[in-house]
Amino acid sequence: MGIVYSMPPISWSDMSYYHYQILPLIQKYKVVHLNRTDARLANNGQTLDVQKLRCRVNFNALKFTPQIEELGKRTVNLLRQNGPFIVLHLRYEMDMLAFSGCTKGCSDEEVDELTRMRYAYPWWKEKIINSDLKRKDGLCPLTPEETTFILRALDIDNSYQIYIAAGEIYGGKRRLADLAAAYPKLVRKETLLEPSDLGFFQNHSSQMAALDYLVSLESDIFIPTYDGNMAKVVQGHRRYLGFKQTILLDRRLLVDLIDQYNNGSLSWDEFSVAVKESHENRKGQPTKRLVIPDRPKEEDYFYANPEECLQQRYGQLSSS
Repeated sequence: MGIVYSMPPISWSDMSYYHYQILPLIQKYKVVHLNRTDARLANNGQTLDVQKLRCRVNFNALKFTPQIEELGKRTVNLLRQNGPFIVLHLRYEMDMLAFSGCTKGCSDEEVDELTRMRYAYPWWKEKIINSDLKRKDGLCPLTPEETTFILRALDIDNSYQIYIAAGEIYGGKRRLADLAAAYPKLVRKETLLEPSDLGFFQNHSSQMAALDYLVSLESDIFIPTYDGNMAKVVQGHRRYLGFKQTILLDRRLLVDLIDQYNNGSLSWDEFSVAVKESHENRKGQPTKRLVIPDRPKEEDYFYANPEECLQQRYGQLSSS
């Protein structure tokens, strides 16, 4: 085996960077380790063979350690014994809120705690954040309370199990009270499994996330409350597995509808109809990937919608 040469990637590089800088390194060193490249590779403009290779790597070849794979199967089996289940990727952990500056529903003390955490990490560049404006722009994860409204408006059956795929929810039981009241079969890996099952993974957040990933793939419905990297790749993997239902929430629209309902501008029935109608075509159906020349960060990500591979597997996609 050749010498391993390691170097950091340059974000959002065009093909010339890989052709003139990366290719010579591969030819010289045989193995090049590209760190954190999942969200930095070009979405579009690649040959079909390259895109199909990415699908084989992202989805067909994806494997976790035997311990994680076995625990994932056991968790899914436990859920299946009790009927259908939805995975709710509830991005409401402390570090997420501190980083994003999203504080809807937090107490003054919690806002101060989150602000201190944000300033404690110098590589988090954005420090002064207007939480209200960010929320109205759809740039905040939905709160547990807002999520409860949306699940009810979508007529999600309260007999379904709701599996929360996330770390520790900030605010704990207080912030989950509405969700637990509306959906009594609220579960997490920590409630389904014994402490001894999770002991090996307890201090390894990426391994705990891998377990949630495996459960997310098998769920009857997957609902992310924020479009982070895990949500995107689960969305793409579920498309690849046959367009399994994934409800992609339009947060900007939803927080406006929630505010209208809360201030009395919309009745519950009007609110529910608006939520359902606006998400009829946001359920992970076949769709063309959005292309924005020269603005790759605003495009649809390839690994969220690997369109080229899906055409090969399932035929022509919708242009909507």
